[in-house]
Amino acid sequence: MTTSDTVLAALESGVLKLTLNRPDKLNSFNEEMHVALRVQLERAHREDAIRAVLLTGAGRGFCAGQDLGNRDPRKGGPKPDLGHTLQTYYNPLLRLIRSLDKPVICAVNGVAAGAGANIAIACDIVLAARSAKFIQAFAKIGLIPDAGGSWSLTRILGEPRAKALTLTAEPLPAETAAEWGLIWKAVEDDALMNEATSLAEKLAAGPTLGLGLTKRLIQEAATNDLDSQLDRERDCQREAGLSEDYAEGVTAFLEKREAEFRGR
Repeated sequence: MTTSDTVLAALESGVLKLTLNRPDKLNSFNEEMHVALRVQLERAHREDAIRAVLLTGAGRGFCAGQDLGNRDPRKGGPKPDLGHTLQTYYNPLLRLIRSLDKPVICAVNGVAAGAGANIAIACDIVLAARSAKFIQAFAKIGLIPDAGGSWSLTRILGEPRAKALTLTAEPLPAETAAEWGLIWKAVEDDALMNEATSLAEKLAAGPTLGLGLTKRLIQEAATNDLDSQLDRERDCQREAGLSEDYAEGVTAFLEKREAEFRGR
């Protein structure tokens, strides 16, 4: 199922694979691609058959951020309202990724720049080709890091590294990103998609109700104190313990066989 050629969508083995598909523009975002990606993420929220999402890019790059082709100041006209762009397109996209109670894996197959980098690191597990680079390119055009970048970089890397990356706009190689904990791991270029697909399929076959609760708890931990987090663990563990997946997991353990989870 596809809604636009700018985002290719394929559902197999419970994994919704979404491929940003403007390779001639390094998969930079225009309005059509924004809408197409949002439609598919909303579908992932809605459809039980989708138990994990795998996001990647076509061609030699993952995503170069916003397409600036139609924002050429030399053409004259009114100045763009970039706040409107964030409010209308990027912010809803980030909220859909973060609120999806299913694993979202990102396979960064090349350069991830600007909003493209920050969309990638908003995903739950990020694998990157060794040749890939993450670039907070905003300073090069007089902007601030958006698509959640100022939030996620600071929480993941700490203030010193977040400031250095965003103020200098220096490329961060995939291996360094993995060493710093910004992504899960860097893998050989030709192994990236096989490893990412295998991981997505493994997660999709897992106890996705529990995985979704785990994702939610870890995200909440950044702003919860210990007492609040203990209460949330109690509530989520109660929900997980009442699930069919828990019953199946315990039964499979006692019967010394592989569990067959259903995500409920």
